[in-house]
Amino acid sequence: MTTSIDVLKRGGAAGIGYAASAYLLFTAVTGYAVAFLADTVVPRTVDEGGPTASTAVSVVVDALLLSVFAVQHTVMARPAFKRRWTRVVPAHLERATYVFAASASLALTFALWHPVPDVVWDVGPTAGRVAVWAAYVLGWLLVVAMTHAFDHAELFGLRQPLLRRSGQEPATPQLSVPLAYRLVRHPMMTGFVIAFWAAPTMTVGHLLFAALSTAYVVVGVRFEERDLAGQLSGYEDYAARTPRFVPWRLTR
Repeated sequence: MTTSIDVLKRGGAAGIGYAASAYLLFTAVTGYAVAFLADTVVPRTVDEGGPTASTAVSVVVDALLLSVFAVQHTVMARPAFKRRWTRVVPAHLERATYVFAASASLALTFALWHPVPDVVWDVGPTAGRVAVWAAYVLGWLLVVAMTHAFDHAELFGLRQPLLRRSGQEPATPQLSVPLAYRLVRHPMMTGFVIAFWAAPTMTVGHLLFAALSTAYVVVGVRFEERDLAGQLSGYEDYAARTPRFVPWRLTR
């Protein structure tokens, strides 16, 4: 009997459709994330629309939701997990599955997020408020731009099933340093951190999201760099001369 996994393993249209679906989910969740943190447009935001509870309960629930995303995002990215995972999931769809799982866990966070709307700071209707919103937009633009710094389709699992269908093997990973990566090692993460913190009205809930997400970024990139050092020749030398997040050496 032919199963859905067997169909996907063949590397045909089903696999490409699966990867495209994962990408569409990622796109939708990312768009929601922009509105979620901006506290606008969508029905549930970081500050409005979610379940109500005491501050203590809300903080615990929100921290657990972010932990689910952090664990999924970290564990599924590790080479040891991938080696075992690809015994179940076809190797050419491993990245698409990772994108799907990350998007789903982030969507769960947004769906169950408990707002804590107490205001920590509020930048009045001045040029300062405009500047903070500009930083928010620039942070997200940096994130999007960095997805195209290498191979956007490969990053989100679209390239792999196309290669499989055409009978081609994926290219061997090699160290490449586009312009932004000559300034810092993780410019995409820099963009995320800017977006997390650029809030003209910062609430307790938003502060929790920003703080825990930033902590995850700091920890997560260390796992990533350990893997990169083992996979890419010259990465350790690159890391030794390039700051991690902001372009000065104190952050190395």
